[in-house]
Parts: sequence; C-alpha cells; structure tokens
Amino acid sequence: MRVLLTTCGSRGDVEPLVALAVRLRALGVEVRMCAPPLAAERLAEVDVPLVPIGRAMRMMKRKGAPPSAEDERRMTTEAIAMQFDQVPPAAEGCDAVVTTGELSAAVAVRSVAEKLGIPYFYCTHAPVYLPSPHHPPPADERLTPGVTDNQVLWEQRSRRFCERFGEPVNSRRASIGLPPVENIFRYGNTDQPWMAADPILAPLQPGQNAVQTGAWILPDDRPLAAELEAFLAAGPPPVYVGFGSQSGTGDAATVAIAAIRAQGRRVILSRGWADLALPDDGADCLAVDETNLQALFGRVAAAVHHGSAGTTTVATRAGSPQIVIARDTDQPYFAERVAELGVGVAHDGPEPTFDSLSAALATALAPEVRARAAEVAGMIRDDGAAVAARQLLDAVSREKPAVSV
Repeated sequence: MRVLLTTCGSRGDVEPLVALAVRLRALGVEVRMCAPPLAAERLAEVDVPLVPIGRAMRMMKRKGAPPSAEDERRMTTEAIAMQFDQVPPAAEGCDAVVTTGELSAAVAVRSVAEKLGIPYFYCTHAPVYLPSPHHPPPADERLTPGVTDNQVLWEQRSRRFCERFGEPVNSRRASIGLPPVENIFRYGNTDQPWMAADPILAPLQPGQNAVQTGAWILPDDRPLAAELEAFLAAGPPPVYVGFGSQSGTGDAATVAIAAIRAQGRRVILSRGWADLALPDDGADCLAVDETNLQALFGRVAAAVHHGSAGTTTVATRAGSPQIVIARDTDQPYFAERVAELGVGVAHDGPEPTFDSLSAALATALAPEVRARAAEVAGMIRDDGAAVAARQLLDAVSREKPAVSV
C-alpha cells in the first residue's frame, strides 16, 4: 500500500504528518510527502521521500506594505496551480491521499485525487476550524461587524472562500476534465474530516461530524544541546519564551524577558523564525535555535508561547504551566482551553505589557497551577498518530467510493 501525505505551511504543519508517516511505515505502508522545501531536512531524518512544492516559507514573510488585491489574486492562482501541477506525479500509484493545512491547497489536492480515483482525507488540528453554531470562525477570518450568529458567520466564511478560490480552482478542474464544484469550502473539508487533536485539550463540539484520532506526535528522543543542558543544571528551572514561526514578536519577547527577570527567574529564549535576540549577555538568559521541546518543556518552570496546536499540545503533555499570547488562526482557541483546563493563562490580547505579563507569571508559576498541569498531563493521549494510521488502513481497505465524501 502506498499513501501520499500533503501539506503547505511551517514546521508545525509538517510535524504531525511526520508522525503519521512513521506510524504508517511501521504498518508496512510506503509513504511519500508533498510539502514546502523547508521540510527536506526533517523528512530526511525519518527517511520519508519529499516532493517539494511551493516556496521556502521564510521567503514568504514579507516586510513593508501588504500585497494589493491584484497581488493576492495572482498569488492565490499561483499557489493553487502549484498543487494541480506538482501533486499528480506524486499521487500516481497511491492508494490514499491525506491532506492537512491550507484549505485552498487541500481543494486542489482533492481535485487531483478525484481525477485519479484515489480516496482523499482532510485533517485539521483544532475544532475551531470545523463549522459549528457553538463558536465563530477562527480569529484570522474577517467577521462582519455586528453579526453574532455563529451559523451566519460560518456561512459568510464559506461564501468568501468560494468567491476567492472558486474561479482558480474550477478553471483548473475544467482543464483536467472535472466538473465545477459549487461549494469548494465544503468540498475541501469533506463531509467527515479528521481531527488530529487531543480530546482533553481540544474536544469536538456537539454536532461536529469529524473523526477525532488524538494529536499526531512522534516521540522525540534527541538529546538537548550541551550548552542548554549546562544552563538547565546551573540554577532553578527557567521560563521558556518562544513564538515559533511567527514574525513581529520581538517586542513581546523583550517584555516577557523583563517580566521574568523581575520575578527572579531565568530565561530560555527560542530564536524562532523571527530570529529573536536577548537584550544583553546576562548569565541568567540563554537563546537557543530549534530544539527538542518534548524534553525541554518538562524541565522549565513555565512556557510563554503563541498557542499553536503543536506547541500547546507538547507543553500540556509535559505538564508545563503555560502563558499563551495568541494572535490568530487557532491560537485564541488554544489559549482559552489552557485557561479553562487550569494549566495556565490566556493573555488578554496579542501585545503584552510588563504589568500584564507580570500578572500572568504570578498565576502560572503558582504551585496549584503546576499541580493541575501535572494532573492534566497524565490525561493527554500519545497514540493519536498510531490510531490514525490504523484507521486509514481500515478505511482504504473497506469498499468506499473513489473519493471520501
């Protein structure tokens, strides 16, 4: 059996598919992945063949004025065309396609799967991406002022998605002999998407018809760097600060470091894609590049981060108290869940001040929060990728229509 995994995005989008790939291979499945070029080094580590699609993600972090409407249309058309042009050779001979990440790319991938007669499965990492009357669309979506009915907001999101992506998708579908899709928002999601999220941290809401497998996480046994080990051993547990692939986080990091130091705590700063820097060369701070967060988070006093699905899940599994400074996408949702579970603090807004972070630290560093974080850590499942791999094999082996709907 051969399976194609596809995504477009940062390391956080690639890593869950790495976990699924390893679990599938353990079941005797041949796996390949379509992903941005940045995934090459990571996939080489686990010996998964990469078909690179798209630009290097760091090159896509633009500075200056935002793109014009015409530029956005051009980039949208180009991005969809990449999927239509480059996925088919990788999908040839595959028995299933699993896609995560940007829904506009997923629509193109599903079209390719439809043309080739290959079962298609779309997976998201948070229930906030699944329509529900219980919550509005994600925080990055433009919402209509004054509208509070969640069902109406989801209908508006679907309509805007179709308006933006319908023409470039359907024109390419026509070029390969496929009929147009009227509701491409629903088409990309399928009628029963998968959700790779832990049911304690991110439970499905009533009425959401999805297959929840648990988070797709691969155990990370890489040792921490010698310099980091020495820093950890040189004093009490420090506070971690990191914002992953997000840009424009320099001010937040500076404020966080100042607030942490004011409480007599040491700091580990993850440079991330923003290439964050320490304010000075004080011995109480250490800056690190990409590292094993599974190992590190179990040894810090707390973690200050952006609230992505991956980082939040790793921190929750490790029992680390958290302060989530959310901006967009699913981050506000995970910040809210951290607060609801009692394992940390959801910062109020994306721009922290010294006072706001000092208050958040006082809460997150309290003994009762650490105790609660340890309790919840014991509830988080670690078999999501294995569950998904078995379910995928079962789904493909059963008699199903050419494309899962």
